[in-house]
Order: sequence, then structure tokens, then C-alpha cells
Amino acid sequence: MTELTKKRPEFRNINAFKDLTTYRLPPAGWVSILHRASGGLMFVLLPLIVWLFDTSVSSEISFGRFTSAFSAGLGFVPGWLFKLVVLALIWAYLHHLIAGVRHLYMDVCHAVSKEFGKSSALFTLIASIALTLLLGAKLFGLY
Repeated sequence: MTELTKKRPEFRNINAFKDLTTYRLPPAGWVSILHRASGGLMFVLLPLIVWLFDTSVSSEISFGRFTSAFSAGLGFVPGWLFKLVVLALIWAYLHHLIAGVRHLYMDVCHAVSKEFGKSSALFTLIASIALTLLLGAKLFGLY
């Protein structure tokens, strides 16, 4: 067959409702999507981050209010929900940091291969979840 008569590959769009349940992303794809999601989550929760920082360093009275928000809650938000939001923020920060270092390392060292992409993506996922669980245990008072 000549090159002109070869059938070209056919690409199609993914239907979000039908195809996403059966579509399998490689670990690097999950890290990429979660990197963007964690960045978005940190951006959306930026007012909370600023409030947490301001309340924790302003005075001893505001620090007491800050620590009571984790145990008794704040307004209509119970303490456990406040802790879950902070835990999501901890995960977002850790995942975004580790995935960002992974991307920088791949850019600087030209370490772009299928094997390195998979192994570094798995390391990113495992390390961010493990560190989140460790800090989450501290947040919820397990140690």
C-alpha cells in the first residue's frame, strides 16, 4: 500500500457521560488532572488560608479563637467539617508541591520517558496521600 492510500487514524471526542466510566487514564494523567484540581482548590480556598494565617498570628486571643474553631466549630460550621476542609487544603498543597517538583525535574533533567513518567506519577500519588494521612492524623488528634 502506498503512503497516500493508508488509512489515517481516526480521533474522536470523549463523551463525558458515556465514555468517562470506561476510560482508563495512566498514573501520569491522574497526576496531571489532580495537579490542576489542587491548584484550583488552593485558589478557591485562598480567603480561608489568609484568614487562618491572620487569626493565628494576630494575638493570643485570636489564636484561642482560631484553635477553638477546630474543636467547637465556627458559626454554623462544625469543627469536624472545618477540619475536613483544612485536610483537603493540606492534600492540595502537598500534591501540588510534589507534582510541581516532578514536572520541574522532568523539564530540567530531560527525564521524559514512559517508565519514568509512570514511576514518578505513582510516587507523587503515594507520597501526597501518605503525607496527608500523616498530617491528618495530627490534625484529628490521633497523636
